[in-house]
Amino acid sequence: MARHQLLQGLLLAVVLPASLACIRGLSGSYDDFDDEGSPSYCNGIGCPSFEIVSTINEMTEERLYEPAKWASTEVLDLEYRSAVREGFMKLFDYISGENDAGVKIDMTAPVSNRVIPGQGPTCESNFTISFYVPSQYQDATPTPTNPDIFITGHPERRVYVRSFGGRASQEDWIENAAKLGMDLTKAGLNYDASYFYTAGYNGPYTMFNRHNEVWFMAEE
Repeated sequence: MARHQLLQGLLLAVVLPASLACIRGLSGSYDDFDDEGSPSYCNGIGCPSFEIVSTINEMTEERLYEPAKWASTEVLDLEYRSAVREGFMKLFDYISGENDAGVKIDMTAPVSNRVIPGQGPTCESNFTISFYVPSQYQDATPTPTNPDIFITGHPERRVYVRSFGGRASQEDWIENAAKLGMDLTKAGLNYDASYFYTAGYNGPYTMFNRHNEVWFMAEE
């Protein structure tokens, strides 16, 4: 399937009935890093390490992420919001002590979500919701006691990222994924168009200066 056809399919495959009201706001400077080397939009909590390889336009950049472990769970659902809610709560229980060490693990950012549109038997989308494992647990990661949670070790990854602000609805995620795909195609860059990631950096009570991202994995 041609990339532009798949991107059009994204706009149709996982659209929600109604979006949340959005409070628009700028998400800050995307290349503003704190003293520990984390972007300012991580808000002082643990984030995966990356370097910016290139800037494609004012909203889009290419990053190289270091190898890292993530705690994940998979949900089949027709609705983005309910899938993320279900996955988030399972992962939150894991970091709250539902692990073989019985330890509480610090919250990190972003909450990432790999979206494979329409993969389920009744056209549900496949959502894989993930928390980044904090640096102190990267080498010895507590094992989840819930069999729905699994630990994934991602190798070094080259990622194309589009950033945007506001309280994102499903339509916002899809629209920005489509725009990212079109920008990459226009720039002649190769990427895997069969799925995309969403990445949210803010809690539900953050009203302004929210930071959201959509990702495509780069291909050689």
